[in-house]
Amino acid sequence: MNAQPANRRGPLFILLLLGLFFLIALALAVTSFASPAASLLRGEELPTATSEVHFMLAEIAKPTYTPLPTATLLETSTPLPTPTATPPLLEMSIVEESSLPSGESEAAPSYSGSKYILVDISEQHMYVYENDQLLYSFVASTGINNATRTGLFQVQSKIPNAYGATWNIWMPNWLGIYWAGGLENGIHSLPILPNGAELWAGYLGRPISYGCVVLDSYDSSLLYNWAEIGTPVEIRW
Repeated sequence: MNAQPANRRGPLFILLLLGLFFLIALALAVTSFASPAASLLRGEELPTATSEVHFMLAEIAKPTYTPLPTATLLETSTPLPTPTATPPLLEMSIVEESSLPSGESEAAPSYSGSKYILVDISEQHMYVYENDQLLYSFVASTGINNATRTGLFQVQSKIPNAYGATWNIWMPNWLGIYWAGGLENGIHSLPILPNGAELWAGYLGRPISYGCVVLDSYDSSLLYNWAEIGTPVEIRW
C-alpha cells in the first residue's frame, strides 16, 4: 500500500531538478550576452564613459587701450604747457587792444552797488561780499612770481568763454579786471585744453597763472553769474 506514493514522488523530483537547471542555464546565457566580453566577441563597440560638465566656456573680448588725444596747437609751434609739480608760466589773458587806446590809463572804479570782491594773494583765497556780508569764500590761484597786480580794480568785461589765442586755450567764466599792456588779465575758471581737459586741475590754492586769478569751474560759474560790470575787485597781500 505504501510503495505507490514513493514511486510517484521520484519522477516529480527529477522534473523539478531539470526545471531548476534550465533556469540557471538561461540566466547565465543572458548575463554572458550582456557582458562587455560578449560585446567584443560580437564586434560591437563598447560605450565610452562620459563625465558631467560643471562649467561653460565663454568668449570674452580682450580689452583694448585707446590713448587720449594729445593737445595740438593750431597756429604756433610753441609746446603747450602741462601741469607739473612746479606749474609753468601761462599767459591767462585775451587780446582786445582796441578796448584800451594807447596811452590811456584805466579809470578809477566807480560803483554804487553793494557787491565787492577781495582777493588775498598771501592766502590764495577769494572773498565775495554783498551788503557787507560774506557771500562766498573760494580757493583761488594767482600769478607765479607775484605776477598778479595788487590794487583796486573793477569788473570791466564779462565773457562766457574767452579764448586765449597765445596758447590755443579757452577760459570759461571770464571777468576782465585790468589791462597789462595790450592784454587783459581777469578772473576765470581753470583753462580748457584743446583735448577738453582742465589745465592745472588739482593745483588750485597755489600760484599757477601768469597774472590772472583762477577758480575751479563751479566757483567761477557762481561768481560769473553774480558779478556785474563795475563790481569792485580789490587784490592785496
